[in-house]
Amino acid sequence: MTDATYLPMPDADELELSKVLEALADPVRLQIVAALAAGERPCGSFPLPVGDPTRSHHLRILREAGVTRTRVSGTQRLVSLRRDDLERRFPGLLDSVLAASAAAA
Repeated sequence: MTDATYLPMPDADELELSKVLEALADPVRLQIVAALAAGERPCGSFPLPVGDPTRSHHLRILREAGVTRTRVSGTQRLVSLRRDDLERRFPGLLDSVLAASAAAA
């Protein structure tokens, strides 16, 4: 796959902890991240208590912070966690957030 198949996102070495934490601070975005822990999903497949424009907004915030990547495949946009990039930059952060989110649910 070429870079052209992904929507813009920061490079792994440009990830900022403050932006990642800010993106993860919202309950709806935490639901998205928890759902993505199981693997890549189409943008419209998240069962969220918000409308489509708000869902798109939350997905954009996560992507721009570097938490997720969005791959364009035909007419689909597929979202996945940048687990390896986050682990390399901020070891243990994503696993801690996912564990805390699961414990709170």
